[in-house]
Amino acid sequence: MITRQIESELRARLHKGKLLVIVGPRQVGKTTLMKQILNFPNDTVLWLNCDNPDDRLGLQDTTVSSLRSLIGDFKLVVIDEAQRVSNIGLTLKILADEFPEIQVLASGSSALELANSIKEPLTGRKREFQLYPISTQELCEHTSSREELRLLEKRLVFGFYPEVINHPSDAREALQEISSSYLYKDILSLQEVRKPAILQKLLLALALQVGSEVTFNDLGNTVGIDKETAEKYLDLLEKAFVIFRLNSFSRNMRREIKKSKKIYFWDNGVRNAIINNFNSLELRTDKGALWENFLISERMKYLSYHRIVTNVYFWRTTTGKEIDWLEEREGKLFAFEAKWNPERKAKLPLGFEEAYPNTEFQIVHRENYIDFLR
Repeated sequence: MITRQIESELRARLHKGKLLVIVGPRQVGKTTLMKQILNFPNDTVLWLNCDNPDDRLGLQDTTVSSLRSLIGDFKLVVIDEAQRVSNIGLTLKILADEFPEIQVLASGSSALELANSIKEPLTGRKREFQLYPISTQELCEHTSSREELRLLEKRLVFGFYPEVINHPSDAREALQEISSSYLYKDILSLQEVRKPAILQKLLLALALQVGSEVTFNDLGNTVGIDKETAEKYLDLLEKAFVIFRLNSFSRNMRREIKKSKKIYFWDNGVRNAIINNFNSLELRTDKGALWENFLISERMKYLSYHRIVTNVYFWRTTTGKEIDWLEEREGKLFAFEAKWNPERKAKLPLGFEEAYPNTEFQIVHRENYIDFLR
């Protein structure tokens, strides 16, 4: 078992009067993590899998009396794949208010219905945790930094999904299945997504220009939809933890780009499966994009797991000067540039340095990246 970063905090918060909610994409180990924490199976846990229609119906549009009948004498209730239940927010609210002696642990394979349904009614009643594909820090602590350095090129190509890490010989097949089935299961069940083929085209367009600036209008033109539909699909993909976006940083320079965004994938392996390219680095023309996506997605995991509150951006001017990654916290800016080759030199662009003095700057390359991610 690879120990997950949120495991100790989850254990510490059991039976402390809050619902515990774990959200993240499918296949990243939410169910495994909950079983590990609860030493399941055992006779003290009621486990409800909402992919199972019977379990789902037992929680749907329910009442206090029906929940009391369902729970019986159990003091710990797991609701796995909770986003599959209609009105799950109301059910969880009833559990929190009417059954305070019961610890509820809920998981959702996406932030879609789960987050939208429970955000308001569960204010003050829940503690939410995000679980992503396995992180560099988790693997370094499981084996060693030296081992991760040795496997770096494989991580850039195949990513960090548990099944890929545990069964590397079957990595291609696992990623093809994840990227074509599991990952979008909840998105494709929504009535809003009437044309799955458009979703696949959009994903391909995003994968081919990962780390490049995009606009909703350009994306729409590329796949043949209007910019409002492109924005809606992008939002769904982000809520399902397939991608995330970076906004551009701008305060006072006239030539700073203000409206464009960059799109990154939470996992390099999923991105490569979408474009069906698992070639080794020496055969690829997108090494720089892979390195940038890897570093930024891993840094996002690090910030989330350590609950570091920071604003994140990229920066670019109309003349082409740019910075890959900016963090803004407590009134200070931290700038990072991703370079695969440790011999490549870089420094803050002159215009940025003049506009934002006292910014801390670091080049992140393949020989020092682990410090950046730990």
